[in-house]
Amino acid sequence: MSSILTNSAAMTALQTLKQVNQGLQQTQDRISTGLKIQSAKDNASYFAISQQMKGDSGMYKSINESLTMTKNSVSTASLGASTVNDLTQQFVQQVSFAQGSSVDHVKVQATLDSLVSQIKTTISQATFNGNDLVNSNSAVTVVTGVSRAGGTFATTTMTFNKVNLASIASTLGTIKIGSANVTASTLSAALTTAQTQLTSAINAATTMGVAETSLTTQQDFLSKLTNKLDAGVGSMVDANMEQEAAKLQSYQVQQQLATQSLSIANKAPQNILSLFR
Repeated sequence: MSSILTNSAAMTALQTLKQVNQGLQQTQDRISTGLKIQSAKDNASYFAISQQMKGDSGMYKSINESLTMTKNSVSTASLGASTVNDLTQQFVQQVSFAQGSSVDHVKVQATLDSLVSQIKTTISQATFNGNDLVNSNSAVTVVTGVSRAGGTFATTTMTFNKVNLASIASTLGTIKIGSANVTASTLSAALTTAQTQLTSAINAATTMGVAETSLTTQQDFLSKLTNKLDAGVGSMVDANMEQEAAKLQSYQVQQQLATQSLSIANKAPQNILSLFR
């Protein structure tokens, strides 16, 4: 039955055109933004997960930047500890040399005093941005990341100890063998003391070296983890541009056909006029 009041064909064609236009608009949005999921209405689950992963990625990047500051401080302290270790090695060598009876102990003492002065200067300069890690043995705890294990959010940390290079300088500064009447027992005690401080200097250099390596390893891990998170987010929300390009062409053709179909359907009621001629 034909009707001039109800054009079912036109309504069907119009609905088809509307759906095609919606698909075309969505595809154009994806191509222009590069995203297939821009908000929760596109895919609530993926949107929520991707937003959390983006948040974690941002936190990791910020933590990594903070660790850079810490590592710079540790690296500076490590350089200071290594230098103090080298100078203490020289100090021990001079005290060992002074064990001989025919040695000019006054000259040796002058060398020892110079080495102590160099050690103190090194310690005073072994700080980064005011962060002093070389004048105590206290613990330092730094945040290294975040964890969502077991569904609970928490931060992860690492702890290392500062090193007390100042105590090494102070102890070495008490060694005095410059007297002409220095005894063998005094020289032996001085060597024992110097050797003990050398052990402390080696331990300090090792402590700082291990801390620096640990921080470097953690930063490398965070960088890789951030890349993985960003890639994961991308796989969830980024548009497949090859696929969207193909869709765009398809929708454009469908739009033309739907428009033509609607035009044909709209002309159908005019054919009824021929029945009255």
